[in-house]
Amino acid sequence: MLQACLNGARRPAEHPGLPVTATALAADAAAVVAAGAAEVHLHVKDAGGADTLDGDRVAEVLTTVRGAVPGLPVGVTTGAWAAPGPAARLAAVAGWTVLPSYASVNWHEDGAEELTAALLDRGVGVEAGLWTADAVRAWRASPLRDRCLRVLLEVPDGGDGAGLLAALGDAGTEVLLHGEGSSTWPVLRAAVARGLATRIGLEDTLELPGGEPAPDNTALVAAARALGAG
Repeated sequence: MLQACLNGARRPAEHPGLPVTATALAADAAAVVAAGAAEVHLHVKDAGGADTLDGDRVAEVLTTVRGAVPGLPVGVTTGAWAAPGPAARLAAVAGWTVLPSYASVNWHEDGAEELTAALLDRGVGVEAGLWTADAVRAWRASPLRDRCLRVLLEVPDGGDGAGLLAALGDAGTEVLLHGEGSSTWPVLRAAVARGLATRIGLEDTLELPGGEPAPDNTALVAAARALGAG
């Protein structure tokens, strides 16, 4: 399975093709699906281009994207940086009137288990974002682990993911392995070789496999498909 991660926490100035508005995200979603992506992960933005969990913004983006690509699984971030604290994140999720298909929850962040429980109670799938071996161990010990949609092994710039995979072992659930920055393409190739789900998009890298600038998400998805992803 190939997921397209359309924008991430990046600000508009970081790339001219970064989709920020609901209309731009919908157009990008349609384009990456046509290029071979099976689903999309996106970050809803406020008027200044920063990540937000605001219910009105979330509803606008999800409704617009689904209007462009009916039936497409659409996930959103719940990163701690998008709200003032754990209580604010819980309140935001409780107030959502339009729900994503799934949401990523970073297991190392305060309140991760409570947020996961709240999302699951609302029928939203949860991608457990595991960035470190300690987060992997915490997730494996969680009573919620078997209710998660998948685990999202997130390899930082310069990493290879071997330590995270070793710590995870047999997770008993779907694993999506991806890298960021210089790790993006090596880790994507490793995911393909292992038969794991992976993702690609302007959230993770601004470069194509050869190092040249990526013009947009569609080019990144096409390059990933050419390498066997999805």
